Amino acid sequence: MGLDFRGYVQVYTGEGKGKTTAALGLALRALGAGLRVAFLQFLKKGEYSEICALRRFEPQVLVRQYHSGGFVRGEPSEEVRRAAVLGWEEARGLLLSGDFQVVILDEANVALSLGLIPLSEVLEALSRRPARVEVVFTGRGAPEALMEMADLVTEMRAVKHYYAQGVRARRGIEY
Repeated sequence: MGLDFRGYVQVYTGEGKGKTTAALGLALRALGAGLRVAFLQFLKKGEYSEICALRRFEPQVLVRQYHSGGFVRGEPSEEVRRAAVLGWEEARGLLLSGDFQVVILDEANVALSLGLIPLSEVLEALSRRPARVEVVFTGRGAPEALMEMADLVTEMRAVKHYYAQGVRARRGIEY
């Protein structure tokens, strides 16, 4: 497949729902076009429906999760920190290798905002990646420096959500 495009840096952030969903839509489109996709999740672990779906595209897609499970409240544990460092090390290698045309770093914005991933290393790797690698960052709290470097920034804003009426997350819709 000819790769006749330049890769950009995209950031999906904000308090509203849909950041990971938008990245998954991009992954699906890329897979449909024959591109290789790396989907790396920070601070999430589990066989969510999107993970099950992406695994059907292996080996065209690489799926990894870097977390011990559960929500991070307060100061992240040492186990959470180690998982994030491991994830970033693999992500950096994938970014620089050019083996994947699309690299999605799901919830990396949160990992960055918690100081689990060094922002300076992320910015440096982005500047050194091959020109044909598209990179997507999702999660609340994207650092200002990342948004400045990015080519596309979308902020999801919560306007109305049925969670406020007590509706629980539904399999296949929210997870």
